[in-house]
Amino acid sequence: MSLGPGSPLFTSPSRGRPPGSSAAPLPVVPDEPAVADRGALDLSPGRRLRSRVAGIFLFLPLLARLRFSDLIAQAGYPGSQMIPPTSALLSLLALKLLDKERRSHIDDFNCDEALGLFAGLNILPKKSYATDYSYRTDRTQQQRLLSGWVAGLAPLLFPQAESFCLDCHAIPCRGEPEALDNHYLPLRGKAGPSILTFFAHEPQSRVLCYANANLTRADQPGEVMQFVEFWHGVTGHDPQWVCFDSKLVPYAELVRLNARPIWFVTIRRRGAAIVRRLQALPAAAWHGAVIDVPKRRHQNIRYHDEMVRLRDYPGTIRQVAVTGLGREAPTLCLSNNTEVTARDLIIRYTRRNGVEDSLGISVNFFHLDCLASEVRLNVDLDVALTVIAHGCYRWLAQRLRGCDKLKPKQLFRRFVETSGAVEVRRDGLVVHFDKRCHNPILKEAALDRDCPAIPWLGQLPVVFQYP
Repeated sequence: MSLGPGSPLFTSPSRGRPPGSSAAPLPVVPDEPAVADRGALDLSPGRRLRSRVAGIFLFLPLLARLRFSDLIAQAGYPGSQMIPPTSALLSLLALKLLDKERRSHIDDFNCDEALGLFAGLNILPKKSYATDYSYRTDRTQQQRLLSGWVAGLAPLLFPQAESFCLDCHAIPCRGEPEALDNHYLPLRGKAGPSILTFFAHEPQSRVLCYANANLTRADQPGEVMQFVEFWHGVTGHDPQWVCFDSKLVPYAELVRLNARPIWFVTIRRRGAAIVRRLQALPAAAWHGAVIDVPKRRHQNIRYHDEMVRLRDYPGTIRQVAVTGLGREAPTLCLSNNTEVTARDLIIRYTRRNGVEDSLGISVNFFHLDCLASEVRLNVDLDVALTVIAHGCYRWLAQRLRGCDKLKPKQLFRRFVETSGAVEVRRDGLVVHFDKRCHNPILKEAALDRDCPAIPWLGQLPVVFQYP
C-alpha cells in the first residue's frame, strides 16, 4: 500500500473526513454602535455616507432659513457638550419626519451616520436618551419654540392668516390612569383615561400653528383665549375669526371673545324643543343657498337666520339653522357677527373639518396617539414636535409643483424615503439622490437654491444633485 504524501512512516492513513478543529465557532453578535458625540462629528472633505432615507435632508433648507438652532437657544432647552440642545431636538424631530411610531425606534438608525449628520452628530443618540429627554423640558420652552417657529413659518405659508379652526384631541393612556382625567375617545366610543391636547389650524394653508398638551378638564374652557394671547404675541394682533366645536367652550366664555373683539362661529347643541320649534316654522321662513365647495357632497341647503338668547350669555346672539347637510335634524350655527351673509357663515364653519383632517394625519403618520408618557409635560414636547413636523411637510408640499394636496404619507413615500449618499465638500454638503421617477419634481423645485449656512453642520450649506 502506498502512503499519501506527507503521511508519517509505518502509519496507515485514516478513513473518512479529517477531524475538524476542536475550537468552538465564534458567536454571531450585532455590531456595537458608536456613542453619540458632537465632538466625534467628522466633516472632513471627501467623506461620503450612504443612507436609505437621504430624503430627510430636503428639510434642511427650511430649518436653516428659520434659524432653527437660534429658536432652540432662545427657548432654553437643555443639552450637554456631547449632545447640544439643537442636536437633541433634531434627533427627536427626525423620528417624526421618518414615520417612526415610538422614540424607542430610534435604534433602527444606530448605524446610519448620515442621519447623525442631519442632527449635527456622529450618530443619533440611543433610545434611553430619546425617551429621557422630554422629562427635562417644560411648557415654557415648548411655547417659546412654537412662537419662534410660527413667526418664521407664517410669512412663507400663511402671510395673511385671519381665521383659525380650534379643536381638542384626547390621547388615550394605556398605562396607570390614576392621575389622568377621563375624556371621550372616538375610536373607543366611550370616555377613558387620556391626556387632553389642544390644536389650532390655519384653514387656507392647512398648517397646524399651535398646540398644548399641558391641559386638564378645568383648563379647557380658557384655552381659546390662551391661543388668542399666543397669536397676539407672535403677530401683534388678534385673530379675526375663530371656529370651534360646541363642546370646546361654554357659552359664558364667549363673552371674552366679544370683548377683544373677535368674531367666532360655533354650533349649538340641539334640544328637542328647539327642533320642534324650527320644524313648525312656515316654508317662507327658510331660504335656499348653494355651498359651492369643491367635491362637497351636500351643496344645496336651506337655512333660517334669527337672533336668540342663550343661558349664561348676555344679550342676543345670531343663530343660523341649516338643513340639507346630510343630517336629519338641522345644524345650529352660532356667531357674534351679524354683518356677513348666512351662506358665508356656513362656509366658514365647514372649513373647520380641516383641523379634524390634520389631527387624523397627526395620528396616522406622526403617531400622535402613541403616548410618550403619562406625564402631561412630557407629552407636550411630543405634541410641539408634531406641529413642527407637520409644518415641514406642508412647506415641502407647497414647494413641489402639483403636490400641494398631497398628505405627509404620500410625500414621505415619493420623496423623503429616497436613498442616496451624502458627500462632505469644502464648500458644502452634497446629497446625491438615487434614481427615482419623482426626482424631476424635486429638481424643478430647487429646494436648495440660496440655502443659508447650517450652523450645526460647520456653517456649510446643502446642495442636492440628481442622476
